[in-house]
Amino acid sequence: MKAIIIGGGIIGLFSAYYLNKSGWEVEILEQGDLTDNASFGNAGMIVPSHFIPLAAPGMVEQGIRWMFNSKSPFYVKPSLSPDLIGWGLKFLKAANKHHIERSAGALRDLSLLSKNLYQGLENDAYFDFGFADKGILMLFKTPKFEEEERYTAEKAVHLGLDAQYLTADECRKLQPDIELDILGAVHYHCDAHLYPNKLIAGLVNYLEKAGVKIHRNTPVTGIEHAGGNITQVISNDKSFKGDAYILAGGAWTPAIAKLAGLKIPLMPGKGYSFMVDEPRHRMTIPALLCEARVSVTPMNGQIRFGGTMEIGKINQQVNMNRVAGIVESIPQYFPDFAPALPRQKDIWFGFRPCSPDGLPYIGLSDKYKNLAVAAGHGMMGLSLAPATGKLVDEMLNNNTPSAGISQFKPDRYA
Repeated sequence: MKAIIIGGGIIGLFSAYYLNKSGWEVEILEQGDLTDNASFGNAGMIVPSHFIPLAAPGMVEQGIRWMFNSKSPFYVKPSLSPDLIGWGLKFLKAANKHHIERSAGALRDLSLLSKNLYQGLENDAYFDFGFADKGILMLFKTPKFEEEERYTAEKAVHLGLDAQYLTADECRKLQPDIELDILGAVHYHCDAHLYPNKLIAGLVNYLEKAGVKIHRNTPVTGIEHAGGNITQVISNDKSFKGDAYILAGGAWTPAIAKLAGLKIPLMPGKGYSFMVDEPRHRMTIPALLCEARVSVTPMNGQIRFGGTMEIGKINQQVNMNRVAGIVESIPQYFPDFAPALPRQKDIWFGFRPCSPDGLPYIGLSDKYKNLAVAAGHGMMGLSLAPATGKLVDEMLNNNTPSAGISQFKPDRYA
């Protein structure tokens, strides 16, 4: 049996990994050269704590306020684009309490499955990718965010996750050489982190040695179908045929899906990150700065700072105001961390594939019996990639899925 995977990002790579292990012949079609996909600049966090989808109550009101701040962590670029308008209306409809309650358990299960699979991958020692099971600290400075984080932590504990409220002094004891200016934190012991660059390079190397064919610089330009099945995928003057096809195109998924007559609403959410040296290695536990929505992750002897979510068309521009917003927020929490505004060439940016309800698309297509969709993971692509890849393998092998996927149906907006 042969599988054709459209997209060589982290979701496509893990789909290839599990299909290859179960005996499939696998080919990956990647429009780029695999040197800069959306997960390379990722914060590297594995986050069972993130059981609340982006489409949540309060995000609409907060998003409107942030629209008028050029350095804010969330921004929707105004446009008359039908895609953006349609996405926005669906987001508004999903941003309610019922949606959160309905989604929390499914997201938790997917994240815990992924973490378990990452641990297995690390233990198998195929390659080192800096996996560290030390949790993540949600740092807050204000009573408003303290109340929100304590409430979320209580929900997390109710869901069976390991979350602990900490005072500022208790936080300082965890990493005594770091100066902190915070009110407190929640320590999600259930979370972990890794170094994405090593993970992706290791996966690509492993897959190619295992016989997976990766076709770089091979954009999909056509999809042919007949009798309820995909029959072949076209890339310029080449055609690729398989028994099954996996659509894992990241932020480019809607355009690829359209070639097959499918509608999969997604908008790219641009994020930025940069690395700074930290020779004393004082930080060992990653952090999320609640008010600023900035991630801080120790990795590979440095610290990676990342943040922002710009919803709009794919573009290659670096918004230095957004990056400045990240830089300026850091010393507000860590007074002895004061990175300079990085040069534009040292700033990474990528496009997170954001569904309007904040849930990924994982499942078999209703229209084509041999097509699986694995896309729309938003900011959690790296976190959810192993679970998604394993579920793709289980679906195509008609095996019982390791986690529930009914809420992630790819045709839910058809």
